[in-house]
Amino acid sequence: MTIDRRSFKVGIIAGVFLVSGIIAGIVFSSRLDWLPSATSAPAETAPPVIGATPPNFVPVVKAVMPAVVNISTTRLVKQGGQMSGQFMDDPFFRQFFGEEFFHRFQIPRERRENSLGSGVIVDSAGYIVTNNHVVAKADEIKVLLNDKREFTGKVVGTDPKSDIAVIKINAKDLPMVPWGDSDKLEVGEYVLAIGNPFGLNQTVTQGIVSAVGRANVGIADYEDFIQTDAAINPGNSGGALVNARGELVGINTAIFSRSGGYMGIGFAVPSNMTRSVMDSLIKGGKVVRGWLGVSIQDVTPDLAKQFGLKEARGALVSEIIPDSPAAAAGIQSGDVITAFNGKTVESTSILRNTVAQTPVGKTVKVELLRDKKTVSVEVKITEQPKDVAQTNDETVQGDGKNTALAGVEVRNLTAEIARQLGLPAGTAGVVIAGVEEGSAAEEAGLQQGDVITEINRQPVRNIGDYKHLSAKLTKQGSTLLLINRQGRKLFIAIQP
Repeated sequence: MTIDRRSFKVGIIAGVFLVSGIIAGIVFSSRLDWLPSATSAPAETAPPVIGATPPNFVPVVKAVMPAVVNISTTRLVKQGGQMSGQFMDDPFFRQFFGEEFFHRFQIPRERRENSLGSGVIVDSAGYIVTNNHVVAKADEIKVLLNDKREFTGKVVGTDPKSDIAVIKINAKDLPMVPWGDSDKLEVGEYVLAIGNPFGLNQTVTQGIVSAVGRANVGIADYEDFIQTDAAINPGNSGGALVNARGELVGINTAIFSRSGGYMGIGFAVPSNMTRSVMDSLIKGGKVVRGWLGVSIQDVTPDLAKQFGLKEARGALVSEIIPDSPAAAAGIQSGDVITAFNGKTVESTSILRNTVAQTPVGKTVKVELLRDKKTVSVEVKITEQPKDVAQTNDETVQGDGKNTALAGVEVRNLTAEIARQLGLPAGTAGVVIAGVEEGSAAEEAGLQQGDVITEINRQPVRNIGDYKHLSAKLTKQGSTLLLINRQGRKLFIAIQP
């Protein structure tokens, strides 16, 4: 049989294509098993992840919650007073109204005021940290533990200037929360707030650190607050703010609110400040703060240009107190303090808090900018004098001069006074303690309890601002005040 070579070649080529097609079909069919069916939903693409995956907080809560306690306080308040006058001695009126009526007005009655807060066990021997305003003026303190045991608390010491208090219960081997380093806390970190809001024991809320180093909030005298959006409500005061590792980084203290409830802004005293205050209270029953001996002000952009700073930061020294550590070290008026003990000074509040927490007797390095040149000096920190420590309680009387503010008596607005006046947290200024009858201020409508927040459109944050601005007033010029009256802001013009 004769084979056509051309036909043979064509057959071979066709066979090769046939075999290749079969193999390709098998491979394609097997790959179809890896793909979603035509009727299934398209696969979702995972979004990019920035940073770490949110941690599981269950182990943290289980470890911390037993050391967060409920604090309830009782205070006896006397009501009523002595009825006097001719009617008390009139037999007819006594017979008509009865002896019980007169007896009720003669003898002051007592009423119990109860309040709730939180606390954190920081020592297994029974030491508990809370807020000063939780236990202030309390006649009885009860501490309820997570395991339902109840103890009577004894105040070890209080510090209204930082709103921190330490109490102790008679117990041993208690669960405790380890201290964290609040200086290492960063904005954006996860935090948990644990406490007893509205009396709801052992409540946990989660959020992030919104800001650090918040000052001039008007809650306490020494402010370096951690701001968080973890829900904090009345009753959370004194509770724990912990990081994702279960370390105590702050003591929940206050909220910024126009309604009295949570509005997304809460403040906590940093753990480093809390621990320093606690140690002083336990050792000596009072807080010993360091002192540098300077008057300082924040650096504005205009001042930064004048003093050769690239950025508006640091603390500008305006005055040196004689015989102070600063005077001994050679610090001068006009110096800009840029670093203290290795810590960068961003503002006056940071310097003030850092100096206050520096151990008395310690020698620290202070970096200055003087005449646009960097200078370093060493300063030995001493204890803050009593007269300096008490300046925040200072009262300024009307100076008697024929100015718009003559006859007006003011004092610093403390956190306690703000609460009594029903003002929201964060209100700053000076509160009017008295207005002289017949003065221009009284005629303009200024009242006791008003809070002056501005004088001639310049902010008034404290007694120092008030003194500085009121000293500029003239006998003939009118004065424009911005006041806060029970949460309502008003402008008042006073003509001397």
